[in-house]
Amino acid sequence: YLGSRPTPVITLDPAAAASVAPGGIVIGSPDAPVEVIEFADFECPGCGYFATLHAPDIKARLVASGQMRFRFMDFPLDIHRNAVAAHNAAHCANAQDKFWVMHDLLFASQERWNSQAARDPKKVRKIMIELAESLDLDGKAFTACYDSGEMLPQIAANRREAERLRIQSTPTFKIGNKVYPGSLTYDQMRLYIETETARLDSAAATTAAR
Repeated sequence: YLGSRPTPVITLDPAAAASVAPGGIVIGSPDAPVEVIEFADFECPGCGYFATLHAPDIKARLVASGQMRFRFMDFPLDIHRNAVAAHNAAHCANAQDKFWVMHDLLFASQERWNSQAARDPKKVRKIMIELAESLDLDGKAFTACYDSGEMLPQIAANRREAERLRIQSTPTFKIGNKVYPGSLTYDQMRLYIETETARLDSAAATTAAR
């Protein structure tokens, strides 16, 4: 509860990320031959399109089978006023081991909390708490985390990594040494995974021969 004081829009302080290593949230086997990194913004419509339409199939068929692991990296864009709040909520859910269910819910409910639907940061905060409670998170712990800003340096560090790689838009996927902007279908992802796996196998064979 913040009383009658105006609630500011949650923003990132680049300086706060200086001592924090980029990390992201990973799903899938650590032994998977290929890691796919998605640089995403929770308020980005294209990210929502990928998350709701293509990601479930990719996770069920490529991640679950051990062909790839998937890393979500925060890249909230300045043009999206409520993006950082959503990323903050996702990381606070992660503190209770529920990142991916909050991830899915945030994308599924974009029209409820995005900048057009919720202009008042107090309303955004209220919606984020309601989403957390709908997932049976500890509401008190979630709210304390959300209000403290303790997750913001990690989010800033993840965004800094996107900027270091000169990522220009969301979603963007990094697979091996290649970067693919825009949403990817299951078939596209499978092709890129097979190509990268073959490249790694070839490099390993060359090294062994030497």
